[in-house]
Amino acid sequence: MRMDNDLEGFKPESLALYVIMEPVLNEISSGPESQTIRAALKKAERHNPGVTKDLILGILKARGVQVDLTKVLLKLCASESQEYTITRTEPQFVQLQHQSQALKTILATLPEVAVDRPKFLQTIKEIASAIKDMLEAVNILFRQHEAFNNSERRRALDSHKRNFIKSSKQFSDTLKTYFRDGRIQVVYISAIHLVTEINTILKLLRNL
Repeated sequence: MRMDNDLEGFKPESLALYVIMEPVLNEISSGPESQTIRAALKKAERHNPGVTKDLILGILKARGVQVDLTKVLLKLCASESQEYTITRTEPQFVQLQHQSQALKTILATLPEVAVDRPKFLQTIKEIASAIKDMLEAVNILFRQHEAFNNSERRRALDSHKRNFIKSSKQFSDTLKTYFRDGRIQVVYISAIHLVTEINTILKLLRNL
């Protein structure tokens, strides 16, 4: 089985499933009913990414509640989740988990600091530094850990590392655009795409 098989449908549109619905289901029950709902939602997301987000928006709309769900998802993106937690205890894996969580934690503050220009600029610098640290952690894992003597694993992680780099550059480009036109919403969307690439790497490594 290819390492990427379990990542089908793992897209930015699907973030609502992992940071909103799964925690709710965990709070309600850990029994078979909860597992059945979780499995059904994951299957639905594979075939129709974003269906969970649409479901949540539909419920809120029916209740007359106005919410910027993009901002909510970004604020919640650093929430702890088994889905994105590497369980291996080797130092290289622990360091990557730490760096990725640090990056998501900073990204999650964007909606709060966006109204304060000095704090926003400082946060952007911290995000750039955290991206560099996470990339270095991935490279150390590549170089030092025997798990990546396996060529298929190396190709899989290298592919997602390239996606992470691409998403990081797109985030940087989005910031440049924001400073010209002031459209902060596209920054939030780009940040969610970056979070998704982080989570994809974590999920890939969690499944080793």
